[in-house]
Amino acid sequence: MKFRTERDGLLEALTTAGRASGSRGPGAGSPSVQLVVRGNQLEVTGSDPDLVIDVRTTVAGEADGVTLLPSRLASDIVRALEPGAVGVVADDDEVRISSGRAEFVVRVPTGAEISRLSKLEGEGITLPAALFADGLRQVVRAALTDDTRAPQLTGVLMVATETGMRLVATDSYRLALRDLEGVSALSPGSEVLVPARALAEIQRLVGGGDDAGGESLIFRHSELDAVFEIGGVRLTTRLLRGPFPDYERLLPPSYPYALTVEREAFASAVRRVRLMVRDAKDVTTPVRIAFSRDGAELTVLTAEAGRAVERVEGSFSGDELSVAFNPAYLLDGIDALRAETVLLQVIDGAKPATICGQGEEDYRYLLMPVRVS
Repeated sequence: MKFRTERDGLLEALTTAGRASGSRGPGAGSPSVQLVVRGNQLEVTGSDPDLVIDVRTTVAGEADGVTLLPSRLASDIVRALEPGAVGVVADDDEVRISSGRAEFVVRVPTGAEISRLSKLEGEGITLPAALFADGLRQVVRAALTDDTRAPQLTGVLMVATETGMRLVATDSYRLALRDLEGVSALSPGSEVLVPARALAEIQRLVGGGDDAGGESLIFRHSELDAVFEIGGVRLTTRLLRGPFPDYERLLPPSYPYALTVEREAFASAVRRVRLMVRDAKDVTTPVRIAFSRDGAELTVLTAEAGRAVERVEGSFSGDELSVAFNPAYLLDGIDALRAETVLLQVIDGAKPATICGQGEEDYRYLLMPVRVS
């Protein structure tokens, strides 16, 4: 195999495909990517048993062939090269990567494998890339990251609704729900449970900015797998199995208490009082919020560091009330909003509260309070 290409394009292909190679099972060999050259087309593939990312890009091909490279090492080498042309030559045992005066000789990893999931063909459904990515930005954050407790909670439920599609994720402590009006990707009444890890990669690929509005995201699925294609990238993921929580029964019809507050001021106050929690992994120290007619008082109290208190101005309806939340989860909900004004609705200190943006009826973030003495 032999080809030449520009450093930046090769680096992007290696890092994108390599993100699927980071969590392989025991005995699967070193995390690797596969390079295939056919004519002037280079295909870089990274995989684990549940996720495959293929990246296609144009190169100056001189000899067709197939090789494997250690994923992290290959990306680090190409990233370290000077901008400009990069040459790659491979045989059965080693791969030579050269640019300017630099040359690296990398041994082909032994025992490495590239997984292949089912190939779904056909026309597929075209999704609005920027809108879908924005929904993922708001929802993926609520999915469980540890698949040893409840694997189905590591996914995002895509549900067909009467007016479009709904995205739902929960880790049992919080729940995020986003309605995508007018988006038709599933047959009526159907749903699929897609791993949040795979959808986070889609979000990363699209970017979610205004410049993504013209991009097309193609979606296909079977009973076992789902495929997303955008640009020269094809992502294939296994679908999750198992019962997803009946989230609709968790949505309260009304709330007796509601705080309206400026989003950035509220988020900044939470970040400041949270500084008293010195261990970033501490999920037991809550932020206590005391509501009153003209706003709320935020308090974080720790035995080791001391106490932080800050008041934020706002409008509160209902009797005075105090509720405590996990500050990291609270910030996640606030940061997910697009609106400048936050509406925090509360029932009591034991039932889920809802965070939404004023005028944003398509997004809700439910958060369980923390019981405090």
